Amino acid sequence: MRPSRVLAKLRKGEMVVCAGMNLGSPRAVEIAARCGYDCVWLGMEHVPNTLHDIEEQIRAAKMYDVDSIVRVPRGSYSDFIRPLELDASGIMVPHVMSAADAREIVRRVRFYPLGRRPIDGGNADAAYGMIPVADYIKQANEQRFVSIQIEDPEPIDELDEIAAVEGIDILFFGPVDFSHGIGKPDQLDHPEVVEAMRLVAQAAQKHGKFAGTPAGVIDIEEQVGMGYQFLLFGADVVGLSQYFRDMLEQIHQIGKQV
Repeated sequence: MRPSRVLAKLRKGEMVVCAGMNLGSPRAVEIAARCGYDCVWLGMEHVPNTLHDIEEQIRAAKMYDVDSIVRVPRGSYSDFIRPLELDASGIMVPHVMSAADAREIVRRVRFYPLGRRPIDGGNADAAYGMIPVADYIKQANEQRFVSIQIEDPEPIDELDEIAAVEGIDILFFGPVDFSHGIGKPDQLDHPEVVEAMRLVAQAAQKHGKFAGTPAGVIDIEEQVGMGYQFLLFGADVVGLSQYFRDMLEQIHQIGKQV
């Protein structure tokens, strides 16, 4: 299997830079990959991307040795493993609410001895049957990562137990939904949000996991200082909207002078 660029950097203690991709465009992924991002975040939770869209985006990323992480919808085990079978480097499971929830995720998406993920082997991740099953199982457990989102107040009391679950690689703090969950929507500098961010990083470090979060919530130096290594910087939709707004503003300013 293709080794994970994200895991290699995280395991060396380095920062990983990920680009958000809401659009289902492999061309947008290729642009981000050519610019030097380590990873692209592909959406299936909030956006109408199909598995075919995701497949093409994963392929575009792999052309430049860039990882892809797919934020899956909450559903059956098939919803969780299909992006992995398309050869995504990792998945992100939103709104994990308890240690029991985290353990069930591992059971669904990790092969024995960590879990009981069903084996196929005839897809892109196993080179369409060309990787022997035993090697495939071993490599998938070692070179594919599982990230869970802590973005609600409910799991905070179980953070230590959640972080201890074997088979989870990244605890990803979601500040916007967390602020919404405590009745302070989009108040990302609220003390409860900042404290939760600190606790997630602390739990991850204690149990040998990695911490992730969107960058820019607070000063990046402070995030890294807390222990965050997997950082989401920017998004295709934000980049396009800012570009078109700026262009129109320039056009209107020029128009006033003519």
